[in-house]
Amino acid sequence: MAEQLAPMPTDWRRALAVAAHPDDLEYGAAAAVAVWSDEGRECTYLLATFGEAGIDTLAPQEAAELREAEQRASAVVVGATAVEFLGHTDGVLEYGMALRREVAAAVRRHRPELVLTLNHHDTWPGGSWNTPDHRAVGRAVLDAVGDAGNRWIFPDLAEDGLAPWNGVRYVAVAGSPTPTHAMDAGAGLERAVQSLLCHRTYIEALTDEPPEQYCRRFLEGGMAAVAERFGGCPGVAFELFTR
Repeated sequence: MAEQLAPMPTDWRRALAVAAHPDDLEYGAAAAVAVWSDEGRECTYLLATFGEAGIDTLAPQEAAELREAEQRASAVVVGATAVEFLGHTDGVLEYGMALRREVAAAVRRHRPELVLTLNHHDTWPGGSWNTPDHRAVGRAVLDAVGDAGNRWIFPDLAEDGLAPWNGVRYVAVAGSPTPTHAMDAGAGLERAVQSLLCHRTYIEALTDEPPEQYCRRFLEGGMAAVAERFGGCPGVAFELFTR
């Protein structure tokens, strides 16, 4: 029997979700955001890029406008508080001080107790290779959480009015090949499907499968796989780092 996943902690109120592209959070984590919203928790989205390199048939400028609009609509479906974009160039994100500083600034600005991000590992569950953007953002997030609480790292942020914030208690990584925790997100499934479906332009370029069928199949399959390690409850899994 596979090792069971522990329940996600609930002793927090504000979350900041940081990902590389529009749609990253909708491939699973949005079901959790929907449940958290029902519970009165706040979740702000921060996207590093507009995902402008993600649609082969659309020029980057046109794709960026469409994907931004789709992401904003998608966030509304699951009750996310706000959506912010850093405006980096899609596909060529680099881990480094600039990205760490921007994420640390967002952590100081929003003061979350939980930070959510996407898989920073080299591979996905199953062994397929992860993309550079995901790896860069995920690793920058893990480091920037510590940066945000240290007054001697990026001291100019404090000069700009962003005082250190050392209140992050958890960093939850969605899509990790080594999850440790999960939450029952069955109540958020339908909204998660509709949230992913908001990325219709991207999905129609990705697959010949009808978008509604594709979204439901992907999310139901993922939650059923989590249920096998979470007492039969359809859920969303995370690799959880505590601080």
